[in-house]
Amino acid sequence: MSLREFLVKQLIDVIQWTEAGDDVLAYRYPMQDMEIQNGGQLTVRDSQMALFVNEGRVADVFQPGLYTLTTRNLPLLTDLMNWDKGFESPFKSDVYFFSTRLRMDQRWGTATPITIRDKEFGAVRLRGYGIYSYRIVDPKLFYGNVSGTRDTYYVSDLEGQLRNTIVAKITDVLAHSEVAFIDMAANQGKLAGEIVVELKSVFAGLGLELAQFVVENVSLPDELQKVLDQRIGVNMAGDLGRYTQFQAAQSLPVAAANPGGAAGVGVGLGAGLTMAQTMMGAIKAAPEAPAAAPGAESKFCIECGQVMPTRAKFCPKCGKPQL
Repeated sequence: MSLREFLVKQLIDVIQWTEAGDDVLAYRYPMQDMEIQNGGQLTVRDSQMALFVNEGRVADVFQPGLYTLTTRNLPLLTDLMNWDKGFESPFKSDVYFFSTRLRMDQRWGTATPITIRDKEFGAVRLRGYGIYSYRIVDPKLFYGNVSGTRDTYYVSDLEGQLRNTIVAKITDVLAHSEVAFIDMAANQGKLAGEIVVELKSVFAGLGLELAQFVVENVSLPDELQKVLDQRIGVNMAGDLGRYTQFQAAQSLPVAAANPGGAAGVGVGLGAGLTMAQTMMGAIKAAPEAPAAAPGAESKFCIECGQVMPTRAKFCPKCGKPQL
């Protein structure tokens, strides 16, 4: 290889980037030991933006399009390098490409339950999950605050930061929400809207736009959900006594399947008590028999006037001893 051929290979005539996958947010064009040819071509495809950095200082940003690199379309870089009358020789600069495509189906969720004060149930712990989508809209901010000088910056590198930020904002929103937990399922859209308001400025500070945010589910931990299910069951029964009888009736088939077990004995006793209570209730509800008219074989109680046999020593109604 001749010296001239070697030198030509060190000059870059065309700068472009074709995304190799769906998980790259920022990519630094390889510039080691190479310079950009004056009049070279820069291709920025749709869903991309390009950023020029000179000696660590951010210069020009390019939207999608085809550009010939001259002092006319590199005004900030020209000013930084003090090119008063334009440049004719190759120049050195770092070029970063940013993918501005919408990053969809990003998952968020609470790793541990969030404790809040609910106006109906008191202190409760909630879990939630859903999806969101975002895109890069300001390469300068994203480069300065997030990706920096790394050769490649991936979606996964940002995922943890965004997820934890979302959970923190959700905690704030739920803590000040006036919507009871029992009504959250019907107000998930409203809840998502309140969270978006809190998150937009945070995303904007990173050079991002929060395009969509969805709350798929808000729920209680399993142990609290069981308590809620029991309360719902009581409310549906409408009467605690009837709900208890219903539970006893539901347990009878189980006890019948295991008549020798302790559960069977317990259920049997419970059923016996329930039957006894029912019989006593029937007795109390039954109308009293009309008092018989006194005759030769009967007399009146000296205390309450109850008709009783003449030979009775005590009143069967009030228990008063008789003469």
